[in-house]
Amino acid sequence: MERSGLLFVTSGPSGAGKTTLCNEVVAIVPGLQQSISYTTRTSRPGEVNGRDYVFVEEAAFHEKVRRNEFAEWAHVHGHFYGTLRSTLTEMLEKGLDVLLEIDTQGAKQIKKIFTDAVFIYIMPPSIESIRTRLEQRGGDSPGEIQRRLQKAREEVWSYRDYFYIIRNDDHQEALKGLEAIILAERIKTKRLDIGWLEEKFIREMEDKVGDRLGSKINQGEGHD
Repeated sequence: MERSGLLFVTSGPSGAGKTTLCNEVVAIVPGLQQSISYTTRTSRPGEVNGRDYVFVEEAAFHEKVRRNEFAEWAHVHGHFYGTLRSTLTEMLEKGLDVLLEIDTQGAKQIKKIFTDAVFIYIMPPSIESIRTRLEQRGGDSPGEIQRRLQKAREEVWSYRDYFYIIRNDDHQEALKGLEAIILAERIKTKRLDIGWLEEKFIREMEDKVGDRLGSKINQGEGHD
């Protein structure tokens, strides 16, 4: 059953664990790839340019904005983030399913362009859990952590714009939930090219019925 690629958009407060979930689900679901976003922030420990993000200077980022190259872009936590339109369209046209991890501002922009996308919100169990995760991952100053916590309190109400909510209080259960959403969306009737069904079942059955009717008619003509 052939179909075009499907775009999955994940969002959630900073520290909700969405990056880890996205990385792991891509590793276990065949035919699913992550889209790499551009950002003007510096890399955190362990991040690799071109794998986690494409790290660029603000001048280069704004030049892409001027050329309308981004499908979405936003200013988040003092830095710019954006996703190239060409990257998404090329992957989807190849029949690949794409997992895009972006903030709620970017998700609203994507919804206007890719109307068939699936939107998934990763919900942390509590604000305190966000604080703990932000402190453990390193790379953010105490002031930055406070700003992200305040942003999380504001952002969490955006869950109403999403199709699915995953509560990430148990990592393995959250991962199973994300995988289940992707697999279920892939086999929705509206997403499939059901030409094979018409060919293998409906037309084949009609042909057989036609053959039987023709045979009966011929037999009747023979008796005359």
